[in-house]
Amino acid sequence: MGYSRHFGYFTILCACLVLLGSCGGAQKSAQPADEADVNVLYGKAAQALDEGNYVSASQLFEEVERQHPYSQWSTQAQLMAAYAYYENGSYNEAIIALDRFIQLHPGNDNIDYAHYLRALSFYDQISDVRRDQAMTDQALKALETLARRFPDSRYTRDAMLKRDLTLDHLAGKEMEVGRYYLNRGHVNAAINRFLVVIENYQTTTHVAEALHRLVESYLTLGLTQEATRVAAVLGYNYPGDEWYERSYALLDDEQRAEILEARGFLDRTVESLFKPE
Repeated sequence: MGYSRHFGYFTILCACLVLLGSCGGAQKSAQPADEADVNVLYGKAAQALDEGNYVSASQLFEEVERQHPYSQWSTQAQLMAAYAYYENGSYNEAIIALDRFIQLHPGNDNIDYAHYLRALSFYDQISDVRRDQAMTDQALKALETLARRFPDSRYTRDAMLKRDLTLDHLAGKEMEVGRYYLNRGHVNAAINRFLVVIENYQTTTHVAEALHRLVESYLTLGLTQEATRVAAVLGYNYPGDEWYERSYALLDDEQRAEILEARGFLDRTVESLFKPE
């Protein structure tokens, strides 16, 4: 289990076990029967979770809430049930439980963790770029919600790292589709996909290739000026990159000279590609 992924759970569980312990000892015999029952039930749920019996744990935590809705354990049990679902890979159930927790307890001390766990429940379902990326979109929205609402949360740094990976994944999907169109001669459709990557996913690892594929596409259509313009942007932003070397090799001597001679006058920013000439 990774630290960033489970730190919140261990924080919660330890707090619960401390509270359980405080209810025992010499005070135990003085507890009302109902309170003793909820302590026993919650203890069984926590033990099942600790032993990796996630199905039993989720069921027992839900029983805590069902049987003792007004006890001190009810709210905590909702969150722990969601975590047990998550650990079992029952992501839909985890998301449903977390949505309910977030709606019912927006001011809870662990609300940031609930948002984080919800985001992970989408993130862990991200599929290969060749498949539908609806889950990736959901993960991105959930990660950004956590960062926007809880910028100082202990989980936000990890969420932002995962956000960057999610953006890279979405850009990879656009590239996959763009290459598919380009290889089959649907050049204009390919250009649209590459432009999406360049405009919307500028921080990802796919931008250099997207620029190169644009050069290829424009040259295929005989649009040499557009190809030269994109190659200049590629060379300025990614000097020495393999994709620039490939694009440079596609240009003729006149185009190469135009790039070099216009070094001080040509707008080579990525944003310039979306400005009217």
